[in-house]
Amino acid sequence: MYESIVKIDLHGKNAYQARVALEAALRRARGGTYRIRCIHGCHGGTALRDMIRTEYARHPRILRLETSADGGTTDLVLREL
Repeated sequence: MYESIVKIDLHGKNAYQARVALEAALRRARGGTYRIRCIHGCHGGTALRDMIRTEYARHPRILRLETSADGGTTDLVLREL
């Protein structure tokens, strides 16, 4: 089976647009997808990162969230490899 990380670039989106993009990615994610990498950046503010942490930390399809060391991406872990 093909294992994949789906990447979504959220730069330039507001919280509503980012939420729509994330929900679509979650709907499209199949068995081969084990994480969704949200590229939101951190130099222009943390609104998107904070929205992801708040709204997706307890989502039923997400096991956990992982933030990169630089704070610019957040991974939504759907299952363990």
